[in-house]
Amino acid sequence: AYVIYTSGSTGRPKGVMIEHRGLANYLGWCTQAYQVAEGAGSPVHSSLSFDLTITSLLAPLVVGRPVLLVPEEKGVEGLSEALRAGRGFSLVKLTPSHLRLLSQEVAAQEAPGSTRAFVIGGEALSAEALAFWREHAPGTRLINEYGPTETVVGCCVHTVGPNEVLTGSVRIGKPIANTRLYVLDPHLRPAPVGVPGELFIGGSQVARSYWGRPELTAERFIPDPYSDVPGARLYRTGDL
Repeated sequence: AYVIYTSGSTGRPKGVMIEHRGLANYLGWCTQAYQVAEGAGSPVHSSLSFDLTITSLLAPLVVGRPVLLVPEEKGVEGLSEALRAGRGFSLVKLTPSHLRLLSQEVAAQEAPGSTRAFVIGGEALSAEALAFWREHAPGTRLINEYGPTETVVGCCVHTVGPNEVLTGSVRIGKPIANTRLYVLDPHLRPAPVGVPGELFIGGSQVARSYWGRPELTAERFIPDPYSDVPGARLYRTGDL
């Protein structure tokens, strides 16, 4: 479906090869879960080289909703202008850093109704980043979406409840449709509750490989010992 380059923790760019089935699974799931058809589409303010943009660009189009292309050089200011226009977007996809900056650009009285949902990903999300929107736009859904590029944008989500008490980091929630998450020890056995382990991701959104990097592919994409599907693999995230 596409190849997106990511540097990850090594600093050397890796071309992640995403298959059509993975992209189709994500878009099919997110258009329903985020109720994209019920709003006025989405602003696209981030670079096409950033897989976060997949959500705001493609999800509205597959359900017949428009996208608003915000000039990249305008940054958060351009996004805030779009929100202040009161379009009632289906969703706005952005990072926690963008969300913090946006809360400084949008006045409290302009916050309600600007979008039906903020889908937040790309970085760890803190309670502090959500405070402005929880107070001034209580009808807007706040969704924490976790997922490395190697598993198609997002594979795990948590929608913050209106009365949920938040302190520190917001949890990443549960896996989406046709996706499985495992916390495993160094021997690929499930880590007991309360014991640190590494997060592995399986299911239909696992990428094919790294372009031209067979050794790294073999290291990070391993046979899935918990699946009965021939050729199924797990992605080793490196996240604890």
